[in-house]
Amino acid sequence: MVVAVAAVVEEEEAAAVEVRVREYDGGRDRGGVEEVERECEVGSSGGGSGKMCLFTDLLGDPLCRIRNSPAYLMLVAEIATGTGTGGGGGGTRIVGLVRGCVKSVVSGSSHGKDPIYTKVAYILGLRVCPTHRRKGVGKKLVERMEEWFRQKGAEYSYMATEQDNEASVQLFTGRCGYSKFRTPSVLVHPVFRHALGLSRRVSIVKIEPRDAERLYRWHFAAVEFFPDDIDAVLSNALSLGTFVAVPAGTRWDGDVEAFIASPPASWAVLSVWNCMDAFRLEVRGAPRVMRAAAGATRMVDRAVPWLGIPSIPNVFRPFGLYFLYGLGGAGPGAPRMVRALCRHAHNMARRGGCGVVATEVAACEPVRGGVPHWARLGAEDLWCMKRLADGYTHGTLGDWTKATPGRSIFVDPREF
Repeated sequence: MVVAVAAVVEEEEAAAVEVRVREYDGGRDRGGVEEVERECEVGSSGGGSGKMCLFTDLLGDPLCRIRNSPAYLMLVAEIATGTGTGGGGGGTRIVGLVRGCVKSVVSGSSHGKDPIYTKVAYILGLRVCPTHRRKGVGKKLVERMEEWFRQKGAEYSYMATEQDNEASVQLFTGRCGYSKFRTPSVLVHPVFRHALGLSRRVSIVKIEPRDAERLYRWHFAAVEFFPDDIDAVLSNALSLGTFVAVPAGTRWDGDVEAFIASPPASWAVLSVWNCMDAFRLEVRGAPRVMRAAAGATRMVDRAVPWLGIPSIPNVFRPFGLYFLYGLGGAGPGAPRMVRALCRHAHNMARRGGCGVVATEVAACEPVRGGVPHWARLGAEDLWCMKRLADGYTHGTLGDWTKATPGRSIFVDPREF
């Protein structure tokens, strides 16, 4: 299962179709957009017979995955059908769509500590109806979105997809001028029917958004994609809190400045984002045997929860997820602290009625080893980037698309 990846889009090779690309109109386009979403699967597994696919229910809000960003836009591609209401001419049909947003993020640092902020654009949710792939629709949507990015002053544009989604990778790298950039991993853990126990060697403290902002700006000052408007992220209603883990017995008086000045030998931090109130996911096409086996694990877990037997949630009907963002820490015990925080987040998700918790981390993330996950549920992502501007805002950085990857990366929950 994969969350928040670019939709499958076929490379356009056949003769192009006459397509009009325009801004999404919520008053008249919602039905057409929902129809396109139903026809398109998320991930590269395909939607054919006998194959499992992950479908997304946007809960009636096609803008839910971008509306919390500082600047956003949704475009639709429509074609003439030749028939309109009552059988007359002039009818149209939506056959594709794409979403995009623009914000300022850290792209590097000066002298290893002072962040360099760059305006970057993100393309997500590209969908093309199966009947209109390989006809130039996807490329046209991307090009029009890039025009808007440039108008907003974005210097770079990037997108995310699965590494094995060859059609999507080929469209962006082969036809749209993007380069392979980063390879983070989506780590997913099911929410069991029983609560997970927490280590007695770790204390977990919830901190206020303003304190979380200060802590994050200190710790993530040089981390790629850290958003300049982190205060807006932390204060958003979908952000359920920021939690710090420290060794048991560590004195915590709520003074973040004192913590930054003299942190414990090992510590960790993460925040929890409620994706469940924005969209739901559903696995379709699973064999009956798989459904029955998953149901059996839940029955056992419900009957004898004290045994702590792992169970598979019912992902074969719409389910929600909590996304863990801002994972970080320091010290030899940081992975252990992250594990305690993830178990705490699991229990939050259990109380919230979610099916899974998920996060996304860089390939070399130092605390990655502390994140509990089931490998079969996650995915290896590929981020591709393109330089839109002719010059550079910050000469010390140069071309970001050619920069060496850091050990960590910040994944904005608003766009997951």
